[in-house]
Amino acid sequence: MSVRDTSIDPRLLDSARSEFMKLGFMKADLKTICDNAGVTTGAVYKRYKGKEELFCAVVKDTADTLDEFVKVRNGQELSVLTDTEVYDTWIMNEKFILDLFRMLWKVRNDFVLLLEKSSGTAYENFGHDFALRMTDAYMQYYNEARKRGLAHADISKEEMHVLCSSFWMAIYEPFVHKMSWKEIEEHSRAMCRFYDWTKVLEMN
Repeated sequence: MSVRDTSIDPRLLDSARSEFMKLGFMKADLKTICDNAGVTTGAVYKRYKGKEELFCAVVKDTADTLDEFVKVRNGQELSVLTDTEVYDTWIMNEKFILDLFRMLWKVRNDFVLLLEKSSGTAYENFGHDFALRMTDAYMQYYNEARKRGLAHADISKEEMHVLCSSFWMAIYEPFVHKMSWKEIEEHSRAMCRFYDWTKVLEMN
Protein backbone atom coordinates (compact mmCIF):
# COMPACT_ATOMS: atom_id res chain seq x y z
CA MET A 1 0.00 0.00 0.00
CA SER A 2 1.48 3.35 -1.03
CA VAL A 3 1.95 6.12 1.53
CA ARG A 4 0.81 9.57 0.54
CA ASP A 5 3.66 12.09 0.40
CA THR A 6 2.40 14.79 2.76
CA SER A 7 5.49 16.95 2.18
CA ILE A 8 3.86 18.01 -1.08
CA ASP A 9 0.93 19.76 0.61
CA PRO A 10 2.67 22.83 2.12
CA ARG A 11 4.76 23.33 -1.04
CA LEU A 12 1.67 23.17 -3.18
CA LEU A 13 -0.35 25.54 -0.98
CA ASP A 14 2.52 28.05 -0.78
CA SER A 15 2.95 27.99 -4.55
CA ALA A 16 -0.81 28.36 -5.09
CA ARG A 17 -0.98 31.23 -2.61
CA SER A 18 1.78 33.07 -4.46
CA GLU A 19 0.20 32.53 -7.90
CA PHE A 20 -3.29 33.51 -6.73
CA MET A 21 -1.93 36.63 -5.04
CA LYS A 22 -0.07 37.68 -8.17
CA LEU A 23 -2.74 36.98 -10.78
CA GLY A 24 -6.01 36.33 -8.97
CA PHE A 25 -7.94 33.08 -9.20
CA MET A 26 -9.21 33.52 -12.77
CA LYS A 27 -5.81 34.14 -14.37
CA ALA A 28 -3.76 31.86 -12.13
CA ASP A 29 -2.28 28.93 -14.04
CA LEU A 30 -2.46 25.48 -12.44
CA LYS A 31 0.59 24.23 -14.34
CA THR A 32 2.65 27.18 -13.08
CA ILE A 33 1.52 26.42 -9.55
CA CYS A 34 2.60 22.80 -9.98
CA ASP A 35 5.95 23.68 -11.60
CA ASN A 36 6.81 26.13 -8.82
CA ALA A 37 5.86 23.55 -6.21
CA GLY A 38 7.85 20.84 -7.94
CA VAL A 39 4.83 18.54 -8.31
CA THR A 40 2.84 17.10 -11.18
CA THR A 41 -0.71 18.10 -12.04
CA GLY A 42 -1.63 14.50 -11.26
CA ALA A 43 -0.49 15.06 -7.67
CA VAL A 44 -2.83 18.05 -7.47
CA TYR A 45 -5.84 16.14 -8.77
CA LYS A 46 -5.24 13.40 -6.21
CA ARG A 47 -5.83 16.06 -3.56
CA TYR A 48 -8.25 18.54 -5.13
CA LYS A 49 -10.96 18.43 -7.79
CA GLY A 50 -9.50 21.45 -9.53
CA LYS A 51 -8.15 24.98 -9.23
CA GLU A 52 -11.11 26.32 -7.25
CA GLU A 53 -10.89 23.62 -4.61
CA LEU A 54 -7.17 24.37 -4.34
CA PHE A 55 -7.96 28.07 -3.82
CA CYS A 56 -10.48 27.18 -1.13
CA ALA A 57 -7.87 25.03 0.61
CA VAL A 58 -5.46 27.98 0.66
CA VAL A 59 -7.93 30.35 2.33
CA LYS A 60 -9.84 27.82 4.46
CA ASP A 61 -8.20 28.56 7.82
CA THR A 62 -8.66 32.31 7.42
CA ALA A 63 -12.26 31.95 6.23
CA ASP A 64 -12.98 29.67 9.21
CA THR A 65 -11.43 32.19 11.62
CA LEU A 66 -13.61 35.00 10.28
CA ASP A 67 -16.67 32.75 10.25
CA GLU A 68 -16.13 32.03 13.94
CA PHE A 69 -15.66 35.78 14.61
CA VAL A 70 -19.11 36.46 13.12
CA LYS A 71 -20.76 33.52 14.88
CA VAL A 72 -19.56 34.68 18.29
CA ARG A 73 -20.99 38.16 17.73
CA ASN A 74 -24.27 36.83 16.39
CA GLY A 75 -24.60 34.37 19.25
CA GLN A 76 -24.37 36.78 22.19
CA GLU A 77 -27.12 36.68 24.85
CA LEU A 78 -27.68 40.41 25.20
CA SER A 79 -30.42 40.26 27.84
CA VAL A 80 -27.85 39.40 30.52
CA LEU A 81 -25.87 42.60 29.90
CA THR A 82 -26.33 45.67 32.04
CA ASP A 83 -27.34 48.97 30.43
CA THR A 84 -23.77 50.19 30.86
CA GLU A 85 -22.41 47.11 29.10
CA VAL A 86 -24.85 47.53 26.21
CA TYR A 87 -23.86 51.18 25.89
CA ASP A 88 -20.16 50.38 26.05
CA THR A 89 -20.39 47.98 23.11
CA TRP A 90 -20.95 51.03 20.89
CA ILE A 91 -17.95 52.98 22.12
CA MET A 92 -15.01 52.79 19.71
CA ASN A 93 -12.26 51.23 21.76
CA GLU A 94 -8.71 51.41 20.41
CA LYS A 95 -7.71 48.18 22.17
CA PHE A 96 -10.58 46.26 20.54
CA ILE A 97 -9.77 47.69 17.10
CA LEU A 98 -6.09 46.86 17.47
CA ASP A 99 -6.92 43.33 18.63
CA LEU A 100 -9.04 42.92 15.52
CA PHE A 101 -6.23 44.21 13.32
CA ARG A 102 -3.77 41.84 15.05
CA MET A 103 -6.01 38.89 14.28
CA LEU A 104 -6.18 39.90 10.61
CA TRP A 105 -2.48 40.80 10.43
CA LYS A 106 -1.58 37.18 11.17
CA VAL A 107 -3.55 36.05 8.10
CA ARG A 108 -3.20 39.18 6.00
CA ASN A 109 -2.16 37.47 2.75
CA ASP A 110 -5.07 35.04 2.74
CA PHE A 111 -7.38 37.85 3.88
CA VAL A 112 -6.43 39.82 0.76
CA LEU A 113 -6.97 36.70 -1.36
CA LEU A 114 -10.51 36.46 0.00
CA LEU A 115 -11.23 40.15 -0.58
CA GLU A 116 -9.45 40.88 -3.87
CA LYS A 117 -8.44 37.69 -5.66
CA SER A 118 -11.40 35.35 -5.27
CA SER A 119 -13.54 36.26 -8.31
CA GLY A 120 -14.77 33.06 -9.90
CA THR A 121 -14.77 31.08 -6.67
CA ALA A 122 -17.32 30.42 -3.93
CA TYR A 123 -15.69 33.29 -2.03
CA GLU A 124 -16.07 35.99 -4.68
CA ASN A 125 -18.61 37.95 -2.60
CA PHE A 126 -16.78 37.38 0.67
CA GLY A 127 -16.48 41.05 1.69
CA HIS A 128 -20.12 41.84 0.95
CA ASP A 129 -21.37 38.68 2.64
CA PHE A 130 -19.23 39.35 5.70
CA ALA A 131 -20.65 42.87 6.02
CA LEU A 132 -24.19 41.46 5.71
CA ARG A 133 -23.59 38.97 8.50
CA MET A 134 -22.05 41.62 10.71
CA THR A 135 -25.06 43.84 9.99
CA ASP A 136 -27.24 41.16 11.59
CA ALA A 137 -25.05 41.29 14.70
CA TYR A 138 -25.11 45.10 14.82
CA MET A 139 -28.88 45.10 14.46
CA GLN A 140 -29.20 42.79 17.48
CA TYR A 141 -27.14 45.18 19.60
CA TYR A 142 -29.00 48.18 18.21
CA ASN A 143 -32.42 46.65 18.91
CA GLU A 144 -31.35 45.83 22.46
CA ALA A 145 -30.16 49.41 23.02
CA ARG A 146 -33.37 50.75 21.47
CA LYS A 147 -35.55 48.49 23.63
CA ARG A 148 -33.84 49.78 26.76
CA GLY A 149 -34.26 53.41 25.75
CA LEU A 150 -30.51 53.89 25.26
CA ALA A 151 -30.64 54.52 21.50
CA HIS A 152 -33.07 57.03 19.99
CA ALA A 153 -32.15 57.14 16.29
CA ASP A 154 -34.43 55.25 13.91
CA ILE A 155 -32.04 53.01 11.94
CA SER A 156 -33.35 50.58 9.33
CA LYS A 157 -31.51 47.38 8.51
CA GLU A 158 -30.65 48.81 5.09
CA GLU A 159 -29.11 51.89 6.69
CA MET A 160 -27.23 49.75 9.20
CA HIS A 161 -25.85 47.69 6.33
CA VAL A 162 -24.54 50.84 4.65
CA LEU A 163 -22.91 51.95 7.90
CA CYS A 164 -21.44 48.50 8.56
CA SER A 165 -20.10 48.27 5.02
CA SER A 166 -18.36 51.61 5.48
CA PHE A 167 -16.90 50.50 8.81
CA TRP A 168 -15.63 47.17 7.52
CA MET A 169 -14.21 48.79 4.41
CA ALA A 170 -12.03 50.81 6.80
CA ILE A 171 -10.90 47.49 8.27
CA TYR A 172 -10.26 45.85 4.88
CA GLU A 173 -8.48 48.61 3.01
CA PRO A 174 -5.26 48.81 5.06
CA PHE A 175 -4.52 45.20 4.07
CA VAL A 176 -5.45 45.69 0.44
CA HIS A 177 -3.11 48.71 0.33
CA LYS A 178 -0.34 46.88 2.20
CA MET A 179 -0.07 49.27 5.11
CA SER A 180 2.74 48.58 7.57
CA TRP A 181 1.83 47.64 11.13
CA LYS A 182 2.89 51.13 12.29
CA GLU A 183 0.52 52.68 9.73
CA ILE A 184 -2.27 50.37 10.87
CA GLU A 185 -1.77 51.46 14.49
CA GLU A 186 -2.25 55.09 13.44
CA HIS A 187 -5.19 54.12 11.25
CA SER A 188 -6.89 52.42 14.21
CA ARG A 189 -6.63 55.64 16.21
CA ALA A 190 -8.12 57.58 13.28
CA MET A 191 -10.98 55.07 13.09
CA CYS A 192 -11.77 55.60 16.76
CA ARG A 193 -12.02 59.34 16.13
CA PHE A 194 -14.03 58.98 12.93
CA TYR A 195 -16.62 56.34 13.85
CA ASP A 196 -18.71 57.59 16.76
CA TRP A 197 -21.53 55.06 16.96
CA THR A 198 -23.05 56.68 20.03
CA LYS A 199 -23.79 59.79 17.96
CA VAL A 200 -25.04 57.74 15.00
CA LEU A 201 -27.53 55.95 17.27
CA GLU A 202 -28.30 59.07 19.34
CA MET A 203 -27.50 57.26 22.57
CA ASN A 204 -27.94 58.70 26.06
